[in-house]
Amino acid sequence: MQESSTASDNDNGSVSGWRALFPPAQWLPRYQAGWIRLDVVAGITLAAYAIPVSLAYASLAGLPPQYGIYCYLVAGIAYALFGTSRQLAVGPTSAISLLVGTTVAGMAAGDPARWAQIAALTALMIAAISFLAWAFRLSSLVNFISETILLGFKAGAALTIAMTQLPKLFGVSGGGDNFFERVWKLGSQIPDTQPIVLAFGVAAIALLVAGEKLLPARPVALFVVIASIVALSITPLAQMGFKTVGVLPAGLPDLALPSLRPSDADGVIPLAFACFLLAYIEGVSAARALAQKNGYEIDPRQELFALGAANLAASLGQAYPVAGGLSQSTVNDKAGAKTPLALVFASATIALCLLFLTGLLRNLPDVVLAAIVLVAVKGLINIPELRRVWTLSRMEFGIAMAAFAGVLLLGILKGVLLAAIVSMLLLIHRAAHPHVARLGRVRGTRRYSDIERNPDNQSVPGVLIVRVESGLLYFNANHVREHIRRYVATADHALRLVVWDMSTSPYVDIAGARLLGEIQRELAARNVVLRIVEARSSVRDLIRKELGTSVGEVSRKISVDDAVASAVG
Repeated sequence: MQESSTASDNDNGSVSGWRALFPPAQWLPRYQAGWIRLDVVAGITLAAYAIPVSLAYASLAGLPPQYGIYCYLVAGIAYALFGTSRQLAVGPTSAISLLVGTTVAGMAAGDPARWAQIAALTALMIAAISFLAWAFRLSSLVNFISETILLGFKAGAALTIAMTQLPKLFGVSGGGDNFFERVWKLGSQIPDTQPIVLAFGVAAIALLVAGEKLLPARPVALFVVIASIVALSITPLAQMGFKTVGVLPAGLPDLALPSLRPSDADGVIPLAFACFLLAYIEGVSAARALAQKNGYEIDPRQELFALGAANLAASLGQAYPVAGGLSQSTVNDKAGAKTPLALVFASATIALCLLFLTGLLRNLPDVVLAAIVLVAVKGLINIPELRRVWTLSRMEFGIAMAAFAGVLLLGILKGVLLAAIVSMLLLIHRAAHPHVARLGRVRGTRRYSDIERNPDNQSVPGVLIVRVESGLLYFNANHVREHIRRYVATADHALRLVVWDMSTSPYVDIAGARLLGEIQRELAARNVVLRIVEARSSVRDLIRKELGTSVGEVSRKISVDDAVASAVG
């Protein structure tokens, strides 16, 4: 506990200058000798987990299996140099892999070399977007995509990914360009199922699920991969309809930038933007969860730079877009990782495998990779959370279902963009329709609160007290105007004072100030006085400049109760 406490004191976001840009300068001086063994073990464990998973995810991206391994090889080192999470593991993820695969298919025109170049170019574009977002301090912009939207999106992505892998499980060709076409194709091909392939895949799924329950944070997938390779190598199974990975090229990838430019691949920039949103949101969410568990803080802005560095490395290393994922990061954390050095040791282990062990993967069956993906994506469907959202807010649940349906109907890329648009529209709708409260005195006090929520509050005869629970801006002025007019119209004929409590309106623009003047003139025509109280300093300054003294004194010294007391008195 002492280690975590010390780390937390130093990683509280107050670091600046080059040490903020290069996080190892913060944790390396405090590195303890006893941590090296833990980081080595965690790195080897992560590599054992990453190799079979990355092979499976590369197939989702439409790339040869080794490209998934390249992602872990190069991106982990880059993140270790610039990331602020000590346990986050960076590599390919299921959603991004499918997003790349389904989108690049239309750009590559069946050319494998062009496919790989577009995938690497996408990673380069993500790096550029990340660096720009870091430079302009835009880390908060991704918060516009709500957790509710992501809940529906992930569920839709999980089903979409599953439908790309189920044909491999049944030993059929599959096909189709979208979720429903794939369902139809698979249904029509069920009679052609190869029972031995299906049985082998179901057994692999059972072992993987059992391993998750009985041996958490252990590289169970690696054991399943080894067992399947042995089974196909020493038995006649290889001649029974199994498709295998085949021979992988040995050696490390050459470091070079993609030969294509963005103008050479129409659509790569929207793809990169969608991948960036997914990668940053997923990575920061995982990093925050791990930081909270281990007693330190991350820097969300620096995570933009680290994401850019990881994807730049992926692009140079002939890989495709990467992100920090919760599943691989949990493996890294539970294996005992203390610092990002675990990622360096994982990359070293993967490099040794690429140099000397690729031949062993020749007889790895595709159905096992499909089983790995199917087990991995089941975690994207969070039924308990969906039930909770249904209970808390039917509107939020409907938004989640809109994102879910968008992914199934439009595909992963358009589903991501739809999720972003829905999030923005939801934010705009809420900002444009703020709650306009009518206040009453809390019995036995001099305080005032919403009378609709608290019917036992006391109304003050001849006085209407209102409060807008948001800024007063041009896009919500009409909504506020309608509510104020309705309250005035339904007030008793003895109304002589309207008190406008502005304590919950931190911002007022020119249109908002002019709305105040308009309401004041309408009230004056009815011999009703408008008093503006509890306004903040910047709001008071703008009202005085725009309206002068026409709305009376706007002072920080006058409270709601003062205004009411003066009217009653």
